[in-house]
Amino acid sequence: MASEFDDKKQRAYINRRAIMDLGMGIIYTGMAILMFFASKVGLDSVFSEPFNYIFGGLCLLYGGFRIYRGIRKNYYR
Repeated sequence: MASEFDDKKQRAYINRRAIMDLGMGIIYTGMAILMFFASKVGLDSVFSEPFNYIFGGLCLLYGGFRIYRGIRKNYYR
């Protein structure tokens, strides 16, 4: 009985964390796209162009990692 409750609690935690990872991955990927197209959106006066590409690339890598981790759901293994 207690083991069943612990398994259910662990599955709920894994699902919450997977949803959070997917959501944050989408946000980071969206930020990367915004940084790549900053000159077309009108943000080129705020940041310099090399910064946009470097930061956008880092956001794209980290966002992809978060999406991968959310899909994989490998938290306790």
